[in-house]
Amino acid sequence: MPAPFAVCFSGHRPEKLPTGTSLRMIQSLLYSEIRNAIRDGADTFYTGTARGVDLWAAEMVLHFKKQYPALKLICVLPYAGQGAGLSGSERYRFMTVLNAADETVCICEHYQKNCYAMRNRYMIRHSRRLIALVTDMRSGTGQTIRMAEAAGLELRLLSVELAKQQAQPAHDYFSF
Repeated sequence: MPAPFAVCFSGHRPEKLPTGTSLRMIQSLLYSEIRNAIRDGADTFYTGTARGVDLWAAEMVLHFKKQYPALKLICVLPYAGQGAGLSGSERYRFMTVLNAADETVCICEHYQKNCYAMRNRYMIRHSRRLIALVTDMRSGTGQTIRMAEAAGLELRLLSVELAKQQAQPAHDYFSF
């Protein structure tokens, strides 16, 4: 059995991603990558809890926890009030993930200019692998990928183009 290790996630907010079938394919790739990480020995997953990829990945880890109860989900908040601006279903999803997490780490008490970069550095320091969905390398996700690469993490980069090559989703549980 491989040695256990930690994985962190990075990716864009929903408004930077396609919708419909393309989005479903992207989520399917993310699901498959998480499943592969578990098969490779990952037992701990760090999420930055942002809308989009971070929360989708967290929900998927929680789904896998039903089959693998030893998995740990750690939510890393850049600042204490991160979810305060969310409403409706987005707030519900955010709070559901926070309440189901094994641990929550808060990087800053209040918002400050570099709190998101500090959050990303924290996750990278505690992980061996980064799973990222990137459409624009000139973004926070691109910055996180560069930080992870410099730190020597294994990179699993997902893209819209890669999703378009899939014939069908690997799993239909996640259709947001």
